[in-house]
Amino acid sequence: MPKVIGLTGGIATGKSTVAELLEIHGFKIVDADTASRQAVEKGSPGLNQVKEKFGDEAIDEDGNMNRAYVGDIVFNQPEKRLELNEIVHPIVREIMEREKQQYLDAGQDVIMDIPLLFENDLQNTVDEVWLVYTSESIQIDRLMERNDLSMEDAKARVYSQMSIDKKRRMADHVIDNRDSKLELKQNLERLLVEQGYLQSSEEDNESV
Repeated sequence: MPKVIGLTGGIATGKSTVAELLEIHGFKIVDADTASRQAVEKGSPGLNQVKEKFGDEAIDEDGNMNRAYVGDIVFNQPEKRLELNEIVHPIVREIMEREKQQYLDAGQDVIMDIPLLFENDLQNTVDEVWLVYTSESIQIDRLMERNDLSMEDAKARVYSQMSIDKKRRMADHVIDNRDSKLELKQNLERLLVEQGYLQSSEEDNESV
């Protein structure tokens, strides 16, 4: 029977890299970030609702959502962020549910790639949760390098999310990404072997 796996992590933990590797191994990926963009794409009912709530300036000259304008509003006004979530979240859930069901109907295992899975209390919507883990100090270092941020700004982004160590205690399986990309790949493949999704290299050698 196909399984639904929730893949999550924290900012700069390497979740996107793990999703790409899982896709190579044949898993079907349902991406929350992609669904969020589709929910307010040009000409969509979702974008029309955003315009009604946030005004004409919420739409740029090309007819897309003015993300800088809307982002500035919701960042500074929590009640406006709730209003935006009330528009976007139901549409995102509908898009993801439809995509997930198509894969399940075809007998395929599905990865639900959800960055804020624990923050939004969605762990009960999946069969199990896989967490991409690294330490907070590594998260901060990677963010500073990747986004050219000061240490203060990097810390603010990391600390705005649930602690990665708390998430680790809540997850069913942990994929360690504190070292190199090669070691991340090996750690993931070890989990896939343990869960029966991948044959171990030892078994391959025995069958030759």
